[in-house]
Amino acid sequence: MTQPQGAHLVGSINFDDAETTMRTAAAELGGHLKRIPDGEVGERFHWIAFQPGRLAQSEGIEQVGDTPIPLRMLDLRPVRIAEGTDPASLVLAPLGYAEAALESWETFAALKREGVIPAGTRFQVALPTPLGVIGSFVRAEDRAAFEPVYEAALAAELDQILAAIPHAELAIQWDAALEFAILEQTSYAGTRYEWFDDAWAGTSERLARQIDRVPAAVEVGVHLCYGDVAERHFVEPSDTAHLTRFANLVAAAAQRPLTWLHLPVPIERDDAAYYAPLAELALPEETELYLGLVHREDGATGAERRIAAAREHVTREFGVATECGFGRAPEGTTVPLFEAHRAVAAAW
Repeated sequence: MTQPQGAHLVGSINFDDAETTMRTAAAELGGHLKRIPDGEVGERFHWIAFQPGRLAQSEGIEQVGDTPIPLRMLDLRPVRIAEGTDPASLVLAPLGYAEAALESWETFAALKREGVIPAGTRFQVALPTPLGVIGSFVRAEDRAAFEPVYEAALAAELDQILAAIPHAELAIQWDAALEFAILEQTSYAGTRYEWFDDAWAGTSERLARQIDRVPAAVEVGVHLCYGDVAERHFVEPSDTAHLTRFANLVAAAAQRPLTWLHLPVPIERDDAAYYAPLAELALPEETELYLGLVHREDGATGAERRIAAAREHVTREFGVATECGFGRAPEGTTVPLFEAHRAVAAAW
């Protein structure tokens, strides 16, 4: 078979600003990409870690404990609903996603007008599933009550993005990570996340609901994730069985089709057994599949080994990616990673 078709950037990229991210991605990968993100710069550098601080700006929401848990400019203390507050009365402060997307869109549009970004490329906006934020940063006893409040607030941010950016220029990616902490029955960081009865139905139906918020003219994708703290998973997937089962459930529950699906491949998995369950992946042919098998530690050489193993069970065409964003990778590693993508994948 030919080289994998195209490349995908998961979201987080190790540059300081959106313009540098977009210019470099366009220069290095150009026709290999259908979409370019802004690199999740600024307060979004550690995925959803900025959300507790944002939520704590809302009346009736307070952070837990008196001692900040600092991470650069962020405070990682979880939040709770203040005593005596009716959850139904909560009005959340801006979550920051729409603000960031609209600012970066202006940069993207300007670069496209200059010819820096190819004409057919879309602007990619990554959003967390509400479950991810609730499970990570809301006190356990408040999760069930707070979930619909947060979900509505995030949906409002999505609506702001949809109102401001032409749909033919836009792609939305939902990032699903805490879902796999639940499905793998792990207590990552000492916390059990599940606040609903059926783990598989509860996680997949929640994600399908977010997918269906995206209009048909806007592309929508899903990044399946096993976590990325200090470039490590919260648990190593034994194979792709849970990834495949979850993807199939989500695709079946969603009313609209997925444009793309991305899933991780650990660096040591160049054995066919890891990929074998993907033979059961039930996605329409038009849904793009990206395997996160490019790693900075072994570049194109390692990616080629993992591609060869994947070919034994993945009979459909697929593209390449890293297994998660790489905004927290060591300085100077981004361009070599782009070069590795380009070396192992054909342009679209």
